Amino acid sequence: MKFVFISDTHLKHEHLILPPGDVLVHAGDFSKRGTVDETRLFLDWFSGQPHAHKVLVAGNHDFIAEQNPDAFRAMLPDNVSYLENDSMEIGGLKIWGSPITPWFFDWAFNRHRGAAIRTYWDKIPHDTDIVITHGPPYGILDEVVRNPRPVGCRDLLHRMEQVRPRVHIFGHIHEGYGQVEQNGTLFINAAVLDVKYALKNAPVVWDSEVATDTHIVAGL
Repeated sequence: MKFVFISDTHLKHEHLILPPGDVLVHAGDFSKRGTVDETRLFLDWFSGQPHAHKVLVAGNHDFIAEQNPDAFRAMLPDNVSYLENDSMEIGGLKIWGSPITPWFFDWAFNRHRGAAIRTYWDKIPHDTDIVITHGPPYGILDEVVRNPRPVGCRDLLHRMEQVRPRVHIFGHIHEGYGQVEQNGTLFINAAVLDVKYALKNAPVVWDSEVATDTHIVAGL
């Protein structure tokens, strides 16, 4: 089963060339400010993609999902699965997703570091195969450019060390785009926009049926 991972499209989704696959996953920040019109534009595009399964988490820009969750869920097409601190299963693979990120000014789904954010990561089941979060774990594909330092979540990293999923997909830190394998988990920052919000990075394809978890990056 082939997964296509993207994140942080910020309304530039129509310029993406998506590779074929079975499951299309978006790790949040599909909008700029999470308005109804922005959300509708994205969902129309997302639901229209040919991938058999489409899975979505929100991001810190996607205010509608937090501030008006009933309206947002009512907008979701039938063929789009939205995860907000919960799980689903596709093809025998257990997937858990969350929009939560450490506090940064006053964006959507911000939670304070420590006990407040830890309550969300504690919900990740131990038998999860794929974790989708908007933000990265601490020290993994999470270094910002303007003041170089890791900004990911320590508690999320700790939970990943406990759960050890096959794949952890995220975005949020645009300049962290890339892949790294650590302790049996393939970590993927799939932010397709760079730090200047230009479409520079390709979607990432992961084949769950390859024994070595071989992964490729598809061209734009």
